[in-house]
Amino acid sequence: MLRLRNSLLPLLRAASPLPSPIHIHPCACRLLSTSTPAATAAFSLEDYLVAACGIAPAQAREVSKKALHQLSKITHSRFISAASNPDAIIALLSGVGLSRADIAAVVSANPLLLRASVKRISPRLLALRDRAGLSTPQIARFLLVSPHALCRSDVVPNLQFFISFYGSFEQVLVVLKRNDRLMTASLERLIKPNIALLRQWGVRDIVQLCSNNAWVLTFNPERVKEFLLRAEQLGVPPTSRMFRHAVAVITGKPKEKVAAKLEFFKRTLGCSESEVSTAMCKVPAILGLSDEILLRKIDFLVNEAAMEPRHIVERPVLLAYSLEKRLVPRHYVMKVLREKGLLSKMSLYTLAKLGEETFKLRFIDCHKDSVPGLADAYATACTGYCLLQNSAV
Repeated sequence: MLRLRNSLLPLLRAASPLPSPIHIHPCACRLLSTSTPAATAAFSLEDYLVAACGIAPAQAREVSKKALHQLSKITHSRFISAASNPDAIIALLSGVGLSRADIAAVVSANPLLLRASVKRISPRLLALRDRAGLSTPQIARFLLVSPHALCRSDVVPNLQFFISFYGSFEQVLVVLKRNDRLMTASLERLIKPNIALLRQWGVRDIVQLCSNNAWVLTFNPERVKEFLLRAEQLGVPPTSRMFRHAVAVITGKPKEKVAAKLEFFKRTLGCSESEVSTAMCKVPAILGLSDEILLRKIDFLVNEAAMEPRHIVERPVLLAYSLEKRLVPRHYVMKVLREKGLLSKMSLYTLAKLGEETFKLRFIDCHKDSVPGLADAYATACTGYCLLQNSAV
């Protein structure tokens, strides 16, 4: 019998050739189950999102694509192969009180949460409630603002620290929208040393600086020290309210580009190095503007508004204002009112520095009868420079 089987097997193999190989896209491979082909075909993330989370089909399709895109950045990883792990994650979210709508929003923000380790996520999620003292609505909002934090580490120590530092949970959420790395950066190696460095430097409004530029806290302290030194070398003292703006600009520009920008101001406005330094102390943010934008503003102020370059250097905030939405329309209003004899000698700088509501109240609304159409002409500011130039009152 054994001889017969051994002699028949080669014949059977020759009569039944193997099918040609099937080429599967790498992303599709990650959708494959590690169990059986039947289980693979049965599970679809898109369908699961609709059935289990109540997400609309069109949105579920986009979330599924987002998940594949996120997964493509992770090496040696598998996609969700069955409903068991997603079911467990959803049960955890539901267990801390999240509604179905909350869960749908959280999963949409980070669909790969459904493939996270339940053993790791469970204590971290419960800690938000039990150790950090967050309410159910607060947990939902936190997971939306920092959707990947729970997958990376226990965020409670960082969260508690920043609630104390910023003054409230609400303010922490505002900052996290700008930079959620605060939840995973090392408190002892980065965050606390950087705050100590800012205090040692005598920086004013540290909380404000770290609210608008939270990434400063996540850098190596030696880099932060370099940024502070470069900002101070611009001539902006650490105790100045403008210092945080100088730090923000410096961190985004290499030394060479900052030096080139200072030379640009000296060359274009015909001013000295000390005058440029004084201007930077007043408005360091203009260092971040491109040469093209600055040239357009300077050209307008000199050629249209008849302003001396020295006047601009002494009032550098003019270069920080929007050309299309502030300088041009207010200069237009100033010209019209002067031609009508309704405005005494008043500089564009005086008009430009006023808040929008104050400006409209003092120079638009009060002249609606004597200068019909002025309000409409001013409103065309949002449509561009040329329309304002050509509009008639």
